[in-house]
Amino acid sequence: MPTPDIPAGFEPHFRKAPLTDPWEPLYSKKTEKGVTVGLRLATPHTNARGLIHGGLIAALADAAMGYSCAQATGWTTSFVTISLSVDYVGAAEIGQWLAVEGDAIKTGSTICFAQCLVKADDTVIARASGTFRVVPKKG
Repeated sequence: MPTPDIPAGFEPHFRKAPLTDPWEPLYSKKTEKGVTVGLRLATPHTNARGLIHGGLIAALADAAMGYSCAQATGWTTSFVTISLSVDYVGAAEIGQWLAVEGDAIKTGSTICFAQCLVKADDTVIARASGTFRVVPKKG
């Protein structure tokens, strides 16, 4: 059953990580282009000025792009980040919905290129690009 505070299509995020535990609850949705990670911004996501911390944006962009690469390859391999670039073009505040929209651009046998837009209430506040190394899954 959808939560009124969470946009349609988002479900509790399918993967947990120690880094993101303090940022919970996280949500995600899978699209044809990739994976979007979302959350309702709160105090734990802010910097000393009360704005959303750039490190949070970078970490979620990295995750959304990596998940998008995994989806593009049918979730058969894992990925590690080779490079990550983020351009910050705006700010976000507590209470806004943050959506990090990942998109795998090109996948190969050893490398995947991805990009994403980061939106606060549908306004672009950052864009990111990343290069990811294919790592065969263990077991």
